Amino acid sequence: MAVHFDGKANIYHLQTKSSSYLFQVTKWGTLAHLYWGKRIRPTGLDRILQLRARSAASPTPDVTDKTYSPDTIPQEYPGYGAGDFRLPAFQVQLENGSTVTDLKYRAHRLLNGKPKLEGLPATYAEAPEEAETLEIELADEVIGLKVILTYTVFEHYDAITRSVRFAHEGPGRLKLLRTMSMSVDMSSSDYDLLQLSGAVLRERHLHRRALVPGTQSIESRRGASGHQQNPFMALLSKGADEDSGDVYGFSLVYSGSFLASAEVEQFGTTRVSLGINPFDFSWLLEPGESFQTPETVLVYSDRGLGGMSRTYHRLYRERLCRGTHRDRERPVLVNNWEATYFDFNADKLGQIAKVGGEIGIELFVLDDGWFGRRDNDKSSLGDWFVDRNKLPEGLEHLAERISANGLAFGLWFEPEMISPDSELYRSHPDWCLHVPDRSRTTSRNQLVLDYSRADVRDYIVDTVGQVLSSAPIRYVKWDMNRNMTEIGSALLPPDRQRETAHRYMLGLYDVLERITSAFPDVLFESCAAGGGRFDPGLLHYMPQVWTSDNSDAVMRLKVQYGTSLVYPPVTMGAHVSAVPNHQVGRITPLKTRGYVAMSGNLGYELDLTRLTEDDKTEIRSQIELYKQIRPLVQFGDHYRLRNPFEGNETAWMFVSADRQEAAAFYFETLSEAAPAIKRLKLKGLDPNLDYMELESGAVYGGDHLMYVGIPLPVLKGDFLGVMFRLQAVSQNGA
Repeated sequence: MAVHFDGKANIYHLQTKSSSYLFQVTKWGTLAHLYWGKRIRPTGLDRILQLRARSAASPTPDVTDKTYSPDTIPQEYPGYGAGDFRLPAFQVQLENGSTVTDLKYRAHRLLNGKPKLEGLPATYAEAPEEAETLEIELADEVIGLKVILTYTVFEHYDAITRSVRFAHEGPGRLKLLRTMSMSVDMSSSDYDLLQLSGAVLRERHLHRRALVPGTQSIESRRGASGHQQNPFMALLSKGADEDSGDVYGFSLVYSGSFLASAEVEQFGTTRVSLGINPFDFSWLLEPGESFQTPETVLVYSDRGLGGMSRTYHRLYRERLCRGTHRDRERPVLVNNWEATYFDFNADKLGQIAKVGGEIGIELFVLDDGWFGRRDNDKSSLGDWFVDRNKLPEGLEHLAERISANGLAFGLWFEPEMISPDSELYRSHPDWCLHVPDRSRTTSRNQLVLDYSRADVRDYIVDTVGQVLSSAPIRYVKWDMNRNMTEIGSALLPPDRQRETAHRYMLGLYDVLERITSAFPDVLFESCAAGGGRFDPGLLHYMPQVWTSDNSDAVMRLKVQYGTSLVYPPVTMGAHVSAVPNHQVGRITPLKTRGYVAMSGNLGYELDLTRLTEDDKTEIRSQIELYKQIRPLVQFGDHYRLRNPFEGNETAWMFVSADRQEAAAFYFETLSEAAPAIKRLKLKGLDPNLDYMELESGAVYGGDHLMYVGIPLPVLKGDFLGVMFRLQAVSQNGA
């Protein structure tokens, strides 16, 4: 069993294969957090909770016991207004305007497996024995509010998920003002906070800082998880690094505005919470209605960041992503965007596909510009019908032409947007997010469709479905190029307008569920001006993401390294582009660009018809090599070896589950004179096996490769990389 209940001490003990998570029902009906960390035996658990009268300023509701104060007790899901001055996990406004709540324990239920979250993406169990779910029922009897805390333990995946459901069982109306998906009171503040932050073209860079008294937070108010912050944070023990130390990971399965915070309070404890951003949010509950929060995924590792990452990788790869393509190798593709932008016709696309077929590419993706009158980014979003000026014989004929060269056919959409210059907007100007009497701010010359509306969602499902049915389309790049402004809906009443952003996300998930279910053989890739919505929520529907619109190999080192902290390489789209690079103008060797892109889902985004014969030969070799190592990269264990945020070098590697094969990549950004003799220490190998480095034929012990290291060549020139392929051999070299 993964969930244990001690009825005498009222203690719940959740166990994964290497961690324990404990909380207790106190005599006051409060849920007190006890412990989260390395797995422990059930001995002396009733002595963990230590209460002490701390301060005359701390409220004490029980006059017979001054040791109890809501302001100092470690809690599992704290409210506001009844004595706890720390950040609440939730806040409810009553019809009389007050916001005081007081939840008490009512009951618990144990379930095998993992129930679905209504209307929301989440991790899942394929069989009941894969997970155990604990539901804790809390209630505020005065107002008739029931709160269900849901914990699911994936014992063998080494992770715990949490979510919350609010149910209104009383009279009148309640307004939810804050609905965090989880809260946990850590017993110490001696941690560093790690976050993934950045900007457009510079996503998910690592930032680490010590916790200090007060609240530290990251958030998005953009209606999307965003380029700027990712819905993830981690607390690290002092000195924790890639391979050692305690790490606590918090990841939100949601694609909209979020808030992650860590509050260090006066007595040195830390309250961590994560969920929908309460900024500009509220949700009205009528009697009998309920509200479900998104899911958070909690991972503890005593093996540093690498241990945490591999836990997230395996869980998200196998029990968050789903569908036909979850366990399939992803195709090598060519995308025409940086090759042609909007200036193309069927002949040009056919020429690119012809070269692609000759060099081993498996999928051709037609990007923006194929629909409406889309000759630039100023028109036609929403008009999902073929531009017959560019493609006079339509998508079906183009797909046949692509297929004749041995490539599958894929297509770009941006279904969440509408151009003011479009037939759709002229017919339905109220279908965008907008507020009466306010201007409609455009970004990239477009507005955001109101996915909180069923008629808008039905239109998108129908029109996108018609296109996907019109030709043998095997791949969809689903883009989203702007964030929300003027967030309002024409169909919602005034007291529900602050529900719009979350209703949009529920609407998006509804659309994605319907479309991906209707076309199960299509491989969907998420995109948001590149990596602006690389989050677990979208991975539930689309098992890979275009990692960044920045295709420069050097900048991609940091982007892909940071992304790998939470997300498995199989989810990362990574393309080789032309030089000088279109985003930063840098010129990097084709080999380096190939090695960086091979570290995710390999693709090419350049005009193949303009390649020299030497370049074609090299790319053909890259693709052949990638197809050999593709199972390793996409489904092996990922280890980070050198951190680009700490120096001039980057390195990572991939190891098969049986540790028989490995591939390691090393990159040096700038060349150095008189360099030191360098070795690269590998990870994840079997120390008792011997491995042959396939290019040189040299044989090393696994222990030698991990503890001594493999010699690195002297690299003369900037932006260079090398690759090592390893194959286990028997003692006699066979």
